[in-house]
Amino acid sequence: MAKIEQKQVVVNEIKEKLNGAQSAVLVDYRGLTVEQDTELRKKLREANVEYRVYKNTMVNFAIEGTDMEPLKDFLKGPTAIAISYDDPTNGPRILNEIAEKYKALEFKAGIVESNFYDVEGIKKVAKIPPKDQLLSTLLGSFKSPMASFARVVRAIAEKQEGGESAAE
Repeated sequence: MAKIEQKQVVVNEIKEKLNGAQSAVLVDYRGLTVEQDTELRKKLREANVEYRVYKNTMVNFAIEGTDMEPLKDFLKGPTAIAISYDDPTNGPRILNEIAEKYKALEFKAGIVESNFYDVEGIKKVAKIPPKDQLLSTLLGSFKSPMASFARVVRAIAEKQEGGESAAE
C-alpha cells in the first residue's frame, strides 16, 4: 500500500506541474554527457522551464484525460519532459538550440498551448522568437507609422504657421 501511495504522490505532482504549463515537450536525452545535460538544465532553469525525468508510467497516469494525453504514444524509452510556465516557446526553443549543438538530444513530441505537435511541428515552434521579442517588434511596427504621421502633422502645422506670419 505504501508503494501505491508513493506513486500517487508522484502522479499528482506531475499533474499539478502540467496543469499550470504553457507547453510540455518530451525529449530523448540518451547520449548527452553530464556537461551537456548540465548546460541544458541551466539554460532551461534560467528561462523558468522545468526539466525532469519521470517514469513513463507515472507521466502516462498523470496525463490521462487531459490536454496532454496525445503525448501518451511517445512515452517509450528514456524520456525527459520540459515544462514551460511563462512563454510557451521557451522550452522548445532552448531544447532545439541544444539539440542542434548536441545531436544526442532528440525531440519526441510536445503540447504547446493545448495543441499537439510532432517532432517537425515542435521544431517549427522552437523557431518562434520569445514573447517579449515579438511584443517589442509589434510595438515597433505600431510606432513607425505613428512617428511618420506625427512628422506630417508637424510639417503641416509649421507650414500653416509660416504662411500666417508671412501674411501679416
